[in-house]
Amino acid sequence: MQDEGSVGFFGAIIQGVVWVLENIAMAFYNFGYAVMNPSLWLDWSDKQAIMRVIYYGGSVEFFFVVFTFFLVLTIVGFFSHRFLWGLVRGFEGFANFTGRFFAWAGLAMVLQQVVIVFMQRIFTRPDIVIGFGVPLQFDISWYAEELKLYNAMVVALCVTYTFVQGGHVRVDLIYSAVRFRTKKLIDMFGSLFFMLPAATLTWMYGWYFLWRHLMVPKPSASDTLDRLLLKARAFRWNIELIGPSPNGFTAYFLFKILLVAFTALVFIHGWAFFWRSYLEWREGEASENKYLDKDSLGEGEEAYEGTH
Repeated sequence: MQDEGSVGFFGAIIQGVVWVLENIAMAFYNFGYAVMNPSLWLDWSDKQAIMRVIYYGGSVEFFFVVFTFFLVLTIVGFFSHRFLWGLVRGFEGFANFTGRFFAWAGLAMVLQQVVIVFMQRIFTRPDIVIGFGVPLQFDISWYAEELKLYNAMVVALCVTYTFVQGGHVRVDLIYSAVRFRTKKLIDMFGSLFFMLPAATLTWMYGWYFLWRHLMVPKPSASDTLDRLLLKARAFRWNIELIGPSPNGFTAYFLFKILLVAFTALVFIHGWAFFWRSYLEWREGEASENKYLDKDSLGEGEEAYEGTH
């Protein structure tokens, strides 16, 4: 009985490995087919094209295309550190640009709050009107609840910028006490087995959560491609425009888009963090923070940098 169990266990492992290798091989075909036939998923005048985007956006096929792309870049980078450093600089540069741009949403949030206070307390207006001709007019409560969107933009779109800048809180039990190369091994392990899997799971939930608030009939993660293509006959846009309060902010579907964007940013930066950790592990302490574009509060403020 024990031998049969061992055979069954190892047989399942072999089947799993074969399944992974088959999907990696098929990833090249699937990617090439998508590139050669863009109208199948980019022509949104065709309802079936939208359904294909929904299905493949959360599919095993899409996961292995992304995974294979990461695998190929990593293998090439193992042989060319210059190439891998270029990828790290590009990904970290994108994170910095995105974070620095959307950080201005924090200023917009403060200014809008000041306007709301003035309109309510000084001018005693129940609404705010913006524009000429056909103005944009919403109740004060609409603008008050919209402040949540600015806050969500800062959280979701500045997350990798904050990571690059070393601003996230880190619980350190053994990290500070180990050697430099051991730290880099911990970083590589964390990016592969914590950061990327967590981002993948969040994407799977967030992707269908988004589309369920944009259309009817509502898609499900368990739907097959054929089933979604059948649903295309009854497809119509049904964008969520209902807020928690009668006169409050209505574009809550934007929060679902931010969730997907947040997950994508974390996922691709997981690659950059793994590559940087690997390169610093291989090249030693001299390469620590190499090419790292960190903001500074100014001379004399070094003690406060990376602690917010």
